[in-house]
Amino acid sequence: PAPPRVLLDCVVGPCHHNPVTMAAYIAPAHFTLMLRVLATNLDGRVKVRYALTSITGVGRRMAGMMCKKAGVDMNKRAGELTEDEQSRLVAVLENPLQCEVPEWFLNRRKDWKDGKTTQVYANTLSTKLRDDLENLKKMRAHRGLRHYWGLRVKGQHTKTTGRRGTTVGFDRK
Repeated sequence: PAPPRVLLDCVVGPCHHNPVTMAAYIAPAHFTLMLRVLATNLDGRVKVRYALTSITGVGRRMAGMMCKKAGVDMNKRAGELTEDEQSRLVAVLENPLQCEVPEWFLNRRKDWKDGKTTQVYANTLSTKLRDDLENLKKMRAHRGLRHYWGLRVKGQHTKTTGRRGTTVGFDRK
């Protein structure tokens, strides 16, 4: 006998003529609704390329590159991935340079501590960001001081926008 199949209703998303488009999808027997990859929950109903983007530090381009280098079909749903395919995707993300991903594609080029080029993801990304800000504050750089004072950092105007607290308005005597 054939294995039982599950019918799932997937929300494809709003389009210009119909607010919500529903699609019926018949899932295979080994389908999993929620995957746990690199300390992140991935929705099994979404296609692999877009499910991988829920990992912090992986965007759509990197997810597509991971699928190509790991030899995974991008039209597959994430819930259809086998254990082998999942491990190949993780291997590409952990060692992108060994899997022939170009250096310019990675999100951490020439790290200021060790000089290495890597792809930073998940919890490592928040740690690196915090370390970078602490380093800027420690060396008393302009950007570090603006972060420390809680002001805008990237050159935005601050005279009339982004006010909070007692800086709003002007007091006449």
